[in-house]
Amino acid sequence: MTTPRPFRIVAVSGSLTDPSRTTALVEAIVEAFSRVIPAEAHIIALHSVGPHLAGALTRKDLPAEADVELERIETADLLIVATPVYRASFTGLFKHLFDFVDQYALVDTPVLLAATGGSERHALIIEHQLRPLFGFFQSLALPVGVYAHDSDFTDYRISDQQLTDRIDKAITRALPLVRSSFAERLSIERTLDGEEPVTR
Repeated sequence: MTTPRPFRIVAVSGSLTDPSRTTALVEAIVEAFSRVIPAEAHIIALHSVGPHLAGALTRKDLPAEADVELERIETADLLIVATPVYRASFTGLFKHLFDFVDQYALVDTPVLLAATGGSERHALIIEHQLRPLFGFFQSLALPVGVYAHDSDFTDYRISDQQLTDRIDKAITRALPLVRSSFAERLSIERTLDGEEPVTR
C-alpha cells in the first residue's frame, strides 16, 4: 500500500498591500490548523500574484506563475480564504482570481471564510458575500467564519485574545468536517489508483 499523501492547506489573502492585517489573519489561521492537522501549507498573497492576472480575460491568457497558483487552489484539501472589506464587498482582484477557478474544482472542498475590516459593522461580509460565492462553487463552506477588525492588530500582528479564541472556535467546529472530507478524498484516490478503498 502506498503512503498516504500529506494534507494540503491552501490559503488566499485577498489583500492588495504588504504588510497586511488580512495576510496576518490568514497566517494565524494556517498556523492554528497546522497544530491539529499535520499539513503542507501554501499561502497565496494577492498583492504578489495579482499583477500576473492583469489583462487576462481567459485562463489560457494567464502566465504559468498564475496558473500554478490556481492549480493549488483547485487541489487543496482545505481552502482558507480571507479578504479585506472593500466598498462593502471583497476586493475586485480577489473575485477576478476566483473567476479563473474551474467551476467544479472546489465541489465539496472545505473552505474556511475570513475577512478583515475597519469596524464590526462589516462582519456580515462573510455571510452576504463570501458564503454565496463559495456556494456557487458547491464548496463546503465551514460553519464558523473569522472576522477581524483593525483594533485586533498591533503592527500587523494579532494582539487581541478574543480574535485568537474565535480562530480556535472556527477550527474546532471545522475539524470533523475537514477530517471526514479528507478521508473521503483519500478513499476516492485509492480507488482511482486501483487500490482497495479503506472502509470505516
